[in-house]
Amino acid sequence: MTFGEQPAYLRVAGDLRQKIVDGQLPPHTRLPSQARIRQEYGVSDTVALEARKVLMAEGLVEGRSGSGTYVRERPVPRRVSRSGYRPPGGATPFRQEQADGEGRGTWESSSEQSEASVAVAERLDIEPGDRVMCTKYLFREGGEAMMLSTSWEPLAVTGRTPVMLPEEGPLGGMGVVERMRAIEVIVDNVAEEVGARPGLAEELLVLGGVPGHVVVVVQRTFYASGRPVETADVVIPADRYRVAYRLPVK
Repeated sequence: MTFGEQPAYLRVAGDLRQKIVDGQLPPHTRLPSQARIRQEYGVSDTVALEARKVLMAEGLVEGRSGSGTYVRERPVPRRVSRSGYRPPGGATPFRQEQADGEGRGTWESSSEQSEASVAVAERLDIEPGDRVMCTKYLFREGGEAMMLSTSWEPLAVTGRTPVMLPEEGPLGGMGVVERMRAIEVIVDNVAEEVGARPGLAEELLVLGGVPGHVVVVVQRTFYASGRPVETADVVIPADRYRVAYRLPVK
């Protein structure tokens, strides 16, 4: 194979992908069988099988037990807002969008005290095993699960205060900035790192994906005078949503 030449299985997968995109293989159409791919493209069974695996990994097709492999419905991506802007009242962007009269979003959460893992401790600049408040969220749009979030706050900051539980009390659900301000901790910076990875089995079970589906992961940390006071992982299905940023201009 010369430099720049694609392996045979990628060429086959690319041609089938184009047919799916162009509508020659519309949703719910059965993908050509392995034998047919082998004959049509003049490739081996191994190449045909690898090409089908590529399309499955990309989420373009799905296997149905005892029936074959079919083209998946391609959802129109919707937007998930991430913003440095905070409207009056302190609502997060998601909550603000749901308050505009058109949103159909709901969310549920649960909090419990736990020990910081090595990774979480590094992000919060605390010691592994230090106590943190871990809060897990499931966000829905029109009843459909669309986003997961897990946040951690050091109890050295929020413990024994009215904002120890992020979703309870007079400031429950108001967001990190407003809650911290209530205990005289002034958040002055937030950092987000955006990446992608295959979804974990437990994530895809909730979000409605199949093994191999990719998720977008937003790793967010709030700081007060350089000290991390909250960190979170936000997990979003990459095939159904796009992350949209709205950043203030100074």
